[in-house]
Amino acid sequence: MPTGTIARLLIDKGFGFIRDESGLGHFFHRSSLRGGVFVLLREGHRLDFTIEESQKGPRAGDVRLIEG
Repeated sequence: MPTGTIARLLIDKGFGFIRDESGLGHFFHRSSLRGGVFVLLREGHRLDFTIEESQKGPRAGDVRLIEG
């Protein structure tokens, strides 16, 4: 399972971007967050996630907070 940090977060729009360990960015939607509260997330928090296909291309799914 890939890990990364929140690179950008748009709380009011309900989505953000995770930068993985290789430097790639992954879109994630608040609905993909598991076991956490979206509005409590902050840039820099570490996450693990899966990569899933969407209509607009790959995105992060099953996002879980590792530390924060």
